[in-house]
Amino acid sequence: MISRRVFLKNGGLALVSLGFAPAFIARTVEAAGSTRRKVLIAIFQRGAVDGLNMIVPFGERGYYAARPSIAIPQPGSADGAIDLDGFFGLHPRLGALEPLWRARQLAIVHACGSPDGTRSHFDAQDYMETATPGVKSTQDGWLNRIMHAQEHANATPFRAVALAPQLPRSLQGTAPALAINQLDQFGIRAGQASEMVQASFEAEYAAAADRVLNRTGSEAFDAVRMLKSADPRKYQPENGAEYPRSAYGEALRQIAQLIKADVGLEIAFAEAGGWDTHVNQGASAGQLGARLDDFGRGIAALHRDLGDRLSDVVILTMSEFGRAVAENGNRGTDHGHGNAMLVIGGDVRGGRVYGRWPGLAPEQRYEGRDLAVTTDFRSVFAEVVRTHLGVADMRAVFPGFETKQAVPLPSTFCLLPSAFYLLPSTFCLLPSTFWLRA
Repeated sequence: MISRRVFLKNGGLALVSLGFAPAFIARTVEAAGSTRRKVLIAIFQRGAVDGLNMIVPFGERGYYAARPSIAIPQPGSADGAIDLDGFFGLHPRLGALEPLWRARQLAIVHACGSPDGTRSHFDAQDYMETATPGVKSTQDGWLNRIMHAQEHANATPFRAVALAPQLPRSLQGTAPALAINQLDQFGIRAGQASEMVQASFEAEYAAAADRVLNRTGSEAFDAVRMLKSADPRKYQPENGAEYPRSAYGEALRQIAQLIKADVGLEIAFAEAGGWDTHVNQGASAGQLGARLDDFGRGIAALHRDLGDRLSDVVILTMSEFGRAVAENGNRGTDHGHGNAMLVIGGDVRGGRVYGRWPGLAPEQRYEGRDLAVTTDFRSVFAEVVRTHLGVADMRAVFPGFETKQAVPLPSTFCLLPSAFYLLPSTFCLLPSTFWLRA
């Protein structure tokens, strides 16, 4: 049996996840035209980032009581949090994102996460990438389902790309997607004989009796030619953008390159690891601070590099779960529940922290230890998919989820931008298009 996956040998590994979507039509750069598409960039912080130190609730007394050695100091103190709205602040090593907040192009959703309470990295990541919490049998990822929900004749081989060594769970499925480690090494690599070897492979596929494999091989080779015509080796970031010299920074740089090459990119994926800080997490400096510095500078560079193209782009960050409210005996944090997500873009109603704040007192915590989840992460995903990408049928992308579902809270207070509201029930719904401008 020949697998329905084509591996193109290069410096990294490029994987084509093959499917049967009838709208998957290979195009040349010229055929794709210069029409600018809406783009979603998903960034996964693998390992469960500490959202309480990333987006600091410095206005919450319980925060400092629970973290005597790793809490971020109050704004105005040495290495203190960057004040956002008088209650929340950025970790000081995320200073590169402050201009995006002031420009109202960065929105934050706090106390966000999964209704499933697992503290297993593997299960929680799987649930987030399939967008089916608690269901292990889901075969495809939520980003892959977007492509089925909105098929169109102008799709190119670069409609969905992960800048990663392998295809992430969120892009796996029957709709075609690419995983590319290095754009300038994408294709058949055989030294001076590369063109001849590629032609030989193409002839093999052209002679294939299997109609699906024949079409699939042709699409893969069209993708190689398409990227070659964009000449990724000559790319230079614009507007003074300087990406971190890390695998994560390089992935964001290449995403910007694909967007500006007009090769038909609509969904991009990147990831950053190292967030599982059980020991010596640090406060303003240290292990977590170093990771946040890389994370923030990468997004800021991407924002600067894209320039006016940011009006067509939304950057969405996520992590499988948060950390416990109280620091542990090793001056770190153990696996938790609620977390913070960032939404960035030219059409984002930024400069606000959205969602309902549940409080950090022991009786307000999830299972007495974690930040409670008050916004289902699928509500955030769905808002981007519907409002930015224009997908009408949410059921096709988020099976079994009603996008107006709310999450029960132990308290009756809802923290919305710059105000507290006493609600008649213990449920809080985020308003439609709550951060994206119409």
